[in-house]
Amino acid sequence: MSARFIAAAAAAVITTGLVAAPASASPSKDVRLLGETVVPRFLFEGTTVGGLSGIDRDPRTGEYVLISDDRSTLQPARFYTARIDVTAKGLGAVEFTGTRPFLQPDGTTYPAGAVDPEEIRVDPWTGRYTWSQEGGTAPFSLDPSIRNAGRDGKFVNELPLPRNLRVTQTTGPKPNDVLEGLTYAAAGTLVVSSVEGPLKQDGPSPTVDKGALSRITVQTRTGHVVAQYAYPLEPVFASPNPPTAAPGNNGISAMVAADPVDPTRFLVVERAFVTGVGNKVRIYEASTRGASNVHDKDLGKARPMRKKLLADLADTGLSRLDNIEGITWGPRLPGGERTLILVSDDNFSASQVTQIVALAVRYPR
Repeated sequence: MSARFIAAAAAAVITTGLVAAPASASPSKDVRLLGETVVPRFLFEGTTVGGLSGIDRDPRTGEYVLISDDRSTLQPARFYTARIDVTAKGLGAVEFTGTRPFLQPDGTTYPAGAVDPEEIRVDPWTGRYTWSQEGGTAPFSLDPSIRNAGRDGKFVNELPLPRNLRVTQTTGPKPNDVLEGLTYAAAGTLVVSSVEGPLKQDGPSPTVDKGALSRITVQTRTGHVVAQYAYPLEPVFASPNPPTAAPGNNGISAMVAADPVDPTRFLVVERAFVTGVGNKVRIYEASTRGASNVHDKDLGKARPMRKKLLADLADTGLSRLDNIEGITWGPRLPGGERTLILVSDDNFSASQVTQIVALAVRYPR
């Protein structure tokens, strides 16, 4: 059976999963649910579609690029392209159109455990793909990275990262709490990334009683660090059930520039999970204006970024809420609303789903 036939069949299945939501489902007049759908796990061009942890809209084609966080365990680390039908009437068909593996500098695919892909963006200047990964597992490098690849997946280059994002025994990101957010800003002149939670030297992760500070890094296209800012994470929203289970966590799972030209405003996705309770996902508008530059500094006296809630996805009328890890702006609607497209990472787990969510947003407010 051809991959194109499989993709078309999957698109038909996905379309039937469309869930419409009334505009009154959200208490906020600024955000409403256009639609949601579940992408069933299926084989596409010899790969397992799942683990989708990042999404971006390609302005050149109108298609979307999505990254899988498969650590080359099932198949080589890779990305997909897809058509997602988003209109004022709602969310329509989702059709996968292609996939390519990311290649190392020597032209080979990444071996198992070498990388943990998390986010992908289309370079607004070149059309290439910029992607982040959380770091591999022994015997490979544990350091995260931001790399550029051609549209064919071939390695182009790697951005140098700040020293405090390198992993040591006592400093740097905590395991699986690393580079989750990535976006271009200031018309493509800046690359902005976020770690999911506090660095080791920045203190404990959020608890039900107290939030924490993560870091957002602003770099030039060549990797020069312009600034680093403290981002305030919310406390964990609930205690685990049963109480003896591991405590929940909350962190940044994705971010996107609020405006393609403005270098100071971002939409930040905070994603929390608590055993026996589930997920909580909120989208905040955050600004670096007035925040301290904490590059190579501790966060003790930092003025953190300011933020305000744009949407709590629990209030949008979604039929279920899964592990949202990707966000991008979609097409603008005729009435002036903008669209936000979200994707969830199913972790290749039978108990989770790949969920595409489309929101209509009156923004800026």
